Amino acid sequence: MKSRGLRIAAVLAAAALIVTACGDDDDDSSSGDGDTEETTGGGGDGGGGDCGELSGDTINIVRNAWTASAVEAEIMKQLIESQLCAPAEIVDIDENSMFTGLSDGSLDFVTELWPSGIVEDEQAFIDDGSVVIVGDLGTTGQIGWFVPSYVVDEHPELATWEGFKDPALAALFATAETGDNGRFLGTDPSYSQYDEPLIANLELPLQVVFSGSEAATVAELDAAVTAQEPIVMYWWTPTAAAGKYDLVEVELPDFTDGCNDPPENTNCAYPSDPLVKLASAKLEAKNADVWAMLQKVTITNEQQLELLPQVEIDGREASEVAAEWIAANEAVWSAWFA
Repeated sequence: MKSRGLRIAAVLAAAALIVTACGDDDDDSSSGDGDTEETTGGGGDGGGGDCGELSGDTINIVRNAWTASAVEAEIMKQLIESQLCAPAEIVDIDENSMFTGLSDGSLDFVTELWPSGIVEDEQAFIDDGSVVIVGDLGTTGQIGWFVPSYVVDEHPELATWEGFKDPALAALFATAETGDNGRFLGTDPSYSQYDEPLIANLELPLQVVFSGSEAATVAELDAAVTAQEPIVMYWWTPTAAAGKYDLVEVELPDFTDGCNDPPENTNCAYPSDPLVKLASAKLEAKNADVWAMLQKVTITNEQQLELLPQVEIDGREASEVAAEWIAANEAVWSAWFA
């Protein structure tokens, strides 16, 4: 998560976001150039509301390219339509480019942001008041380096970063692409990460190779675990994969204030991240009921871990999982509308 994730990018999209309906709910793509692809989603009236017709301005909900964001966006869409009778659309866009859309009001909100990934250009939108941190989501995320437990069982030294200083142990992760160095598997290159400077500053014989996406990383992880081969990778919790593949977090140097500022000087672990909700400052005037609801939305680690395996492991559609969760958890979400 992210960001499942977090992301760092040097350039934000400068153009206004043009929202057009063009996809379906199982499209997990995100644009990397500031344009948006919008999907209408499915799943039906999970909230059991009494809306005859939807009316008012369409609420444009950000969906980033990780599972938790997809499920949360579906929950928000279905509840806004069933309880507030307002039309809602889900917009696929990367975590960096969304700031421009939130600022100009073409995007309305995103349910989860990893604060440690906010870079200077993004912070400027928050500082000028055009993008608002609405409050904590209720989930705490943790990015880090992970290996399957059998790696540590066979080589206990690899439970900490210091074990990777040994060229012979690092070479266990080598591929044809990395030569004598071990491969460190990155994920989506747009995710917020500082593994390359961390590896350089700790002088480890590792080379970052990006899989390209969360799904591609899970596919590589699945293949490695099936073959019981060594793999070390960028990953995060909460995710279903951490439990399914019995992942162990590698101990990195303790995070301290300033140890990753600027990112190229990073010499420490990723910080724990209480996730926050982010909205356009224009949302309250656009739809006061949605704005009020968003203040109260809370999704905990435990609730995420109930939802994520159904998509990540069982392969179900996020819209279906969201609808079932809504049907079974009225006591939770009804408080968001009180």
